[in-house]
Amino acid sequence: MPESLIRGMVESDLEMVLSWRNHPDVRRYMYTTHEIALKEHRAWFKSVDENPDVDLLIYEEEGLPKGFVNLSRTRSRPVADWGFYVAPGSEKGVGRRLGHSALSFAFSALSLHKVCGQALDFNDRSVRFHLSLGFRQEGRLRDQHYDGKEYRDVVCFGLLENEWEALVSESVL
Repeated sequence: MPESLIRGMVESDLEMVLSWRNHPDVRRYMYTTHEIALKEHRAWFKSVDENPDVDLLIYEEEGLPKGFVNLSRTRSRPVADWGFYVAPGSEKGVGRRLGHSALSFAFSALSLHKVCGQALDFNDRSVRFHLSLGFRQEGRLRDQHYDGKEYRDVVCFGLLENEWEALVSESVL
């Protein structure tokens, strides 16, 4: 397995992360699907970079950036919502390794009790991904998101620290 690292995102990562986020294969699964301008992206980064309840992270393998993770603890300190994507064109398995590294960080470095995720209902890959990492489906918000053409359901997931620890100790992941 390649040597991996989760590190904080810095301003010099902005253009790289923006290029990933704007890629059609990433953008189509987001709540906002417009192409984001650099000015808008910089404003977003500035608004969250100094917020102690938000961790913007870069996932690296062998020193090369391979993905982005956002952990936001804006409703409750021990509970975070996460969002993530891998660099377009990444080889198979990068997403799973990113997920494992990000969750290890969340539960060890941040001492979280729970990580929550969401996926638009048509994003079968994300739904399967969450379940494969040990998340449980906790709900479905019907017609929760309007994409400009139609309403979509949002599938909600949760993973508790003790569930994660059990999976890690059993080496199920």
